Amino acid sequence: MWENIILEMEESIAILTINRPKALNALNTNTLLELDEALNEVMKDNTIRALILTGGGDRAFVAGADITEMKDKNAMEGREFALLGQRVFAKLQDMLIPTIAAINGYALGGGCELALACDIRIASSKTKIGQPEVTLGITPGFAGTQRLARTVGLAVAKELIFTGAQINADEALRIGLVNRVVEPEKLMEEAKNLAMKIASNAPIAVSLAKQAINKGIDVDLNTGMAYEAEVFGLCFSTKDQKEGMTAFVEKRKAEFKNE
Repeated sequence: MWENIILEMEESIAILTINRPKALNALNTNTLLELDEALNEVMKDNTIRALILTGGGDRAFVAGADITEMKDKNAMEGREFALLGQRVFAKLQDMLIPTIAAINGYALGGGCELALACDIRIASSKTKIGQPEVTLGITPGFAGTQRLARTVGLAVAKELIFTGAQINADEALRIGLVNRVVEPEKLMEEAKNLAMKIASNAPIAVSLAKQAINKGIDVDLNTGMAYEAEVFGLCFSTKDQKEGMTAFVEKRKAEFKNE
């Protein structure tokens, strides 16, 4: 269906692979457009409860944006390329289902930014991650200056971006850039187990919790708490809430139907 993207379904989990292994899965315009289309396909399927994003091959998650394509762009073309990446990554961030980046190697520049647009990041022990754009004479352009600071804090983000450093998985874990580190052969198993654990919970509640976190991080505490109260109340209009609490009282496993 696509040249550079593979989309697979396993039960209620979608697995989306950036598949340009010879180019270390670098993001060119075509790949970004295909990623956009693939995300639309996932969003249309209300049976999917979590998405795993990974890279083809065993060397890279995404090694960055495609330098071969970028090198001859002028200022206007560079801006348009940044806006395309930002739009696609924003769609990923705003998906109603939780998203997991399974980082299986290099996640540099646009690859780091792609991982940052996911809710949870699991790294292989062979991962190298960072924002090395300044070593190429540019800044991060797919929201790296914004999401990295919100994830690891202002000072750490500035150090990583200003130096262009590539850090290993253990350091990424230490600074909170990734959630956990596993051996390469365990990466997809770990991601799938986590996705299935998420998928076993009430989908509407999980989705509303994601929205409350994402909206709350950019507003003051009182505004965030007010939004939380709204989504909390909204849960009580769902069949899943009735099922979840009834199952708890009856000491049985809840069967959520996304209703």
